[in-house]
Amino acid sequence: MLIDHDLIESDHAHVLHPLYHPSAHQAMKLWVRGQGAIVTDMHGQEFIDGLSGLWNVNVGHGREELARAAYEQMQQLAYYSSYVGSSNLPTIKLGEKLAELMYPSINTFFFTSGGAESTESSFKTARFYWKAVGKPDKVKFISRIKGYHGVTMAAMSATGLPAYWPMFEPRVPGFVHIDSPYPYRFVNPNPEVSDGIAAANLLEAALLREGPETVAGFIAEPIQGAGGVIVPQDDYFQRIREICDTYEVLLIADEVITGFGRTGRWFGLEDYGIEPDIIQFAKGITSGYVPLGGIGVNDTIRDVIETVPGEKRWMHAFTYSGHPTSCAVALANLDLIEREGLVARAAEVGAHMNNALNELGTLAGVGNVRGKGMMAAVELVADKATKAPFPPAENVGGRVQKEMTSRGLFTRVVGDTICIAPPLVTPVETIDRMVTIIGESITAVCQ
Repeated sequence: MLIDHDLIESDHAHVLHPLYHPSAHQAMKLWVRGQGAIVTDMHGQEFIDGLSGLWNVNVGHGREELARAAYEQMQQLAYYSSYVGSSNLPTIKLGEKLAELMYPSINTFFFTSGGAESTESSFKTARFYWKAVGKPDKVKFISRIKGYHGVTMAAMSATGLPAYWPMFEPRVPGFVHIDSPYPYRFVNPNPEVSDGIAAANLLEAALLREGPETVAGFIAEPIQGAGGVIVPQDDYFQRIREICDTYEVLLIADEVITGFGRTGRWFGLEDYGIEPDIIQFAKGITSGYVPLGGIGVNDTIRDVIETVPGEKRWMHAFTYSGHPTSCAVALANLDLIEREGLVARAAEVGAHMNNALNELGTLAGVGNVRGKGMMAAVELVADKATKAPFPPAENVGGRVQKEMTSRGLFTRVVGDTICIAPPLVTPVETIDRMVTIIGESITAVCQ
């Protein structure tokens, strides 16, 4: 149809997309509708949403309750500044609700427009805290290879995916990376301890190299998402918490993907029995219906913010912090998650999904299947015995993605790793169809 061509040409002429290059945008999908776990393109073709939009549409598409919450709040007060001296009812109520749901030591929240702003807020808050308590040299941050924390300048500098760096160098100074725990590929340098302890001890080694008196915080996703859904060893985070306590380093949990039920818990670190000092969140707090993110700080940090002299105040701000409409939608979204038992459902249906995906491990080309709750990954390799990857020139991941799309599944492939994170409401039969499509697509490319 002529309209197709016109819209595509207009898109090319007027829109720069995330991670943009025209070579990757020739067969774009123009999405027009979503319902539950299904999205529909402009031709009326339906696809399973294998990544919940971008890890965020937890309650599924087309929820009238969230549209109604936005409409009703916009009628009453669409926006007003939440700068010091002002507030609004949805922001206050959302803070109260998060204090109920979060780790017990975290009861105070600052709201942003999304994940990267939340990362920046975490870094600035950590530096503020150490300056306020008389340790101004603690300014560095340690993060992990394959971690993703956003792509604003400081967030990009913490992100451990090198493809994001070259055309924006130099990065912000003061950021150091250690290896991911990545169970499938981690090489333990000390067989006297478990892989999880050895991976965590890389943080201690980095602290000693940098000087712990110079390090403000360590930032980590409970499960590394964009890096390939990397679930750490069970004993990893307990040791991380011990190291942070020993060397007076703030532990920043990046729960932008893992928060609000994705892992089968409200928050990802709950599985490991520890609490962070700062938590950052976004995505699932509104299921992507409107932009919202934020950070939560523990009571110790909150008390310092409350008691510094006025001239040393926490001078951090965004125009849309505490946006009334976004906070109203977040409250409605959290109500849906609770009322429909979606956290428990993510654990139950996620176990089914991961068990079904594990059966693909016998296929040629499948090196590793991993996941927790409603997030998983299938890593493709050229040689199962050696774990050798396919040569990049073969574009195996891209070819498998094309096969999946042709069969009605739209999801993301990172290198040769298929990432899966469907909405928490996805029916079991749709999960099974998704797994079948993945298997057929791998076989079509790797047989």
